[in-house]
Amino acid sequence: MYYSNSYAKRKYFPALNHFDAVTDTYAYDFENFSSQYKSTSSFTQSLMWTKVKREWKYDTIVLRDENNKIFCQCLVLIKKFKFFPFTFLYAPRGPLCDLKDSETAKLFMEEVKKLCKKHRAFLFKADPYIDENDYTSINNLTAQGFLFDRDKSEDETVQCKSYYLLDIKDKTEEEIFSSFHSKWRYNIRLAVKKGVYCRYYGKEKLSDFCKLMEETGKRDGFCIRSREYFEKIMDAFGDNCRLYMCYKDDIPLSGAIAINYGGKVAYVYGASSNQHRELMPNYLMQWTMIQWAIETGCIIYDFQGIPHFDDESHRNYGVYRFKKGFNGYVKRYAGEFDYISKPLIYSTVKLFKKSI
Repeated sequence: MYYSNSYAKRKYFPALNHFDAVTDTYAYDFENFSSQYKSTSSFTQSLMWTKVKREWKYDTIVLRDENNKIFCQCLVLIKKFKFFPFTFLYAPRGPLCDLKDSETAKLFMEEVKKLCKKHRAFLFKADPYIDENDYTSINNLTAQGFLFDRDKSEDETVQCKSYYLLDIKDKTEEEIFSSFHSKWRYNIRLAVKKGVYCRYYGKEKLSDFCKLMEETGKRDGFCIRSREYFEKIMDAFGDNCRLYMCYKDDIPLSGAIAINYGGKVAYVYGASSNQHRELMPNYLMQWTMIQWAIETGCIIYDFQGIPHFDDESHRNYGVYRFKKGFNGYVKRYAGEFDYISKPLIYSTVKLFKKSI
């Protein structure tokens, strides 16, 4: 027996360390379940993420057992379009549940169909943290009507399929530092010796970070987010989000936005100057963020995406080579699962948009 409460709350509440001030029981339960879903949860399954994605509406799926205990939940973002009466639903890194259990997958799908009907959605997309070799979970989802393309390129998916993770569970700083490649340890020490320092700051240093992002975007050829976007992330996650910056003589050398959530510190955005790269600020910055993860009892430091890590000729291969020196491991996720609730509308939309 289970209970479903598939509805949304628009009320904002702060990070977990301020939960004693929260009076909204539904929001508290939702956030508590999401944040405690260790290693396979994501800050994008936090209700705090809805404060970042304000241009989207949202709804939720929550399934409880006969003891009123949550066993499956999912934050769903809702994309509405001008002059178009249908919506697109997206569950970023959701749902959070045991998809190896076929009954849970079935109950989840029933709620997905209800949401599609409720919001007139033509497509529901999910990309949970399912291992690429978790055939049981994959088969349970496809058996319920989800479409899955194992060979879909990372250039076509919303989220990256390849991640680089560092296991820090029950390990000391000394154990983790000594596991790094010798050159990486040397570079961290070199940065400190040369007078580089790394600290976390509030929004007063966002101007420096955004300038570094502009440099990085031009150098590496990618689009950058606005200052307002980074402000929203910092406001939404409060103390669970930090802006780290490396300086030398007050000159900004590198910076990063990191989020501490669900037993992980995730390195979400990073940027660096074209100048003084010989001072190795990026190495020191990563080590400082890893220390935050250790201090707060996390089990994983999440370097995030390493697209095309297996292609040494690809322009992104350097990202993998840098992260690899910290002695983590590659984690490959299955990818996206699509439920097409209105095939005709979906086909029409695909004519005008290459990737949905």
